[in-house]
Amino acid sequence: MKYFSTLRQRWHHFLHNEELKQKIFSIVFESDTPQGKLFDIILIGSIILSVLLVILESMHIFPHSAYLALRGLEYLLTLIFTMEYLARIYCLKQPRKYIFSFFGIVDLLATLPVYLSFFLHGSHYLLVIRAFRLIRVFRIFKLFTFINEGNLLLRSLWISAPKIFIFFFFVLILVTSMGTVMYAIEGDAPGSQFNNIPNSIYWAIVTMTTVGYGDITPVTPTGRFLSAVIMLIGYTIIAVPTGIVSATMVSEHKKREKRRCPRCHRDGHDFEALYCKYCGARLRKAEPDTDKPQEQRDDEHF
Repeated sequence: MKYFSTLRQRWHHFLHNEELKQKIFSIVFESDTPQGKLFDIILIGSIILSVLLVILESMHIFPHSAYLALRGLEYLLTLIFTMEYLARIYCLKQPRKYIFSFFGIVDLLATLPVYLSFFLHGSHYLLVIRAFRLIRVFRIFKLFTFINEGNLLLRSLWISAPKIFIFFFFVLILVTSMGTVMYAIEGDAPGSQFNNIPNSIYWAIVTMTTVGYGDITPVTPTGRFLSAVIMLIGYTIIAVPTGIVSATMVSEHKKREKRRCPRCHRDGHDFEALYCKYCGARLRKAEPDTDKPQEQRDDEHF
């Protein structure tokens, strides 16, 4: 009982050791320190090596002994990613936000497949295990955290998401309508492949996105004319999402330029940043975007 009591006290001290949490936080989340830079280099190398292992395993060109060595290396990399994932959860004051964030899910997918393969036994589960192991390729998304402009792109995509969704919904309505019209035109034509509405919608999507597989083609003059119209429409709307995200990125970049450090007078800080990434001084609160109407700024504030 005394042993378990001592063990419980040590575990409680470990869970509430703020000094240790701060040290781990500076290593895991801050890349300006020597320890943080070394941690990032090791993690980047592990991610790249892990993705290469997935590619090599799929080629089936090595002897069985080599695959055993690759499997052992994969277990070691999984241990590294597991320790990293647990360290991030341990040192955060609100770990739930990280766990359910995009990168938290990616970090979980980086470790989950190998552990799942230990619990799913039996020959009829082999394909499932293989599918779980292929999820390891999601580790490549972890590299996104090391790109300086990655947060700017993610924030721009997040802000642009409602507009892009509305545009996507409009395109969905358009291809459904065009596919139905094409089915009405080509459905009864001899030798036509527009034998049902789903195939016609599939053709409209392929045509409007200018992919043009050629597996389904119109045979009537009216159908070909409509096909040409859909192609021209596709060229006019294909760049709309890019324009939406680009405009948002320009707006967010201007906000960064406004975030100037009061000590070193350098700009380029993230909109949510609290401290200067160059000298560590505390930043002033982000100023509202004066280019927007006052009503819109008030809505964003609340």
